[in-house]
Amino acid sequence: MAGIYLHIPFCRQACHYCNFHFSTSLNRTNDFVVALLKEMELRKSYIGGEMAETVYFGGGTPSLLQPEELGRIMEGLRTQFDIGPGAEITLEANPDDITLPQLKSWKAAGINRLSIGVQSFFGEDLQWMNRAHGPEQALAAIRIAQGEGFANISADLIYGGPTLPDSHWKKNVEQAIALGIPHLSCYALTVEPKTALDKMIHLKKVQAVDPEDQARQFLLLMEWLGNAGYEHYEISNFAMPGRRSRHNSSYWQGRRYLGLGPSAHSFDGLSRQWNIANNARYTEALSEGRLLFEREELLPVQQLNEYIMTSLRTVEGCDLSYVSLRWGKEAASALLGKTGPFVNGGTMDGENGRLVLTREGKLLTDGITAELFFENLSLPVA
Repeated sequence: MAGIYLHIPFCRQACHYCNFHFSTSLNRTNDFVVALLKEMELRKSYIGGEMAETVYFGGGTPSLLQPEELGRIMEGLRTQFDIGPGAEITLEANPDDITLPQLKSWKAAGINRLSIGVQSFFGEDLQWMNRAHGPEQALAAIRIAQGEGFANISADLIYGGPTLPDSHWKKNVEQAIALGIPHLSCYALTVEPKTALDKMIHLKKVQAVDPEDQARQFLLLMEWLGNAGYEHYEISNFAMPGRRSRHNSSYWQGRRYLGLGPSAHSFDGLSRQWNIANNARYTEALSEGRLLFEREELLPVQQLNEYIMTSLRTVEGCDLSYVSLRWGKEAASALLGKTGPFVNGGTMDGENGRLVLTREGKLLTDGITAELFFENLSLPVA
């Protein structure tokens, strides 16, 4: 089974923290759709004829697409690919785009899962982030989506910002639980280089992010959602039983996926490639039947490091028997030898042949992962 990701590179306005590729000009959405359909045609062999069990519309803001545009894209997908009958088809949506007519059009197109960019239920947070919606719109959007039959909903929440005290963070989480949202993606506010937020902090126009606040709020998050019955199945993701994101899980499980649209990434197990992050050049090239992308072949040691990085983010952890089978017993032994300080320090559990981060270890995911990476290791070709 494979996955298909579509990057819709348009937003109504720029959030201060965002570093994804997008444009706030909506003048050429039709040109983009034409180019996207052409890319599907040119790249339909990438996933080798595998059935696509997940489709994910990300961005940008996919909910800005007109119903006719979304319908054309879905028709193109079904024409060029084998979309499974039970495929999970997700659309990222901003609360201010969610209306009853839009929901009906999305359902008619085949969308069966919504990822709603709530971020916070407090106006001061949303204003600080430069979000286009308000708290009441977020509440209304979720309720109207549920009323229209969208039971499979995910909501994004952001923590660790200077406008979010612990009491408000608790209310955000409690509100999401009370609404019966089965999946939550919760992210620490990250100051990415060259974003508006980065510039404002350097100019001292806004308060800097406090890592201690973020760590504390992450620990509280794990406690609150655990008590509410959510499974912490990936560092930033929590789900009620049976409601994991099938698409995102495929990334962490190392499955093949095709990325369509400007800046979209693809992975076939042995290499990565990514499209040019420029809307005009993307559409122009495809109008001429050309693809503009870069490609990186992954060496065996890079494939191993990739597996370590993705698997340690999950509740299942890193399977040493899989490492041994794919990269050899020496690789598995060497990896296990690196884990001693973390197991002894209480940040990793090494029992049952799996390496799993503990509650405290999840605060140090990136650092621990970096320490386990291999620079030079003689490994068999996968």
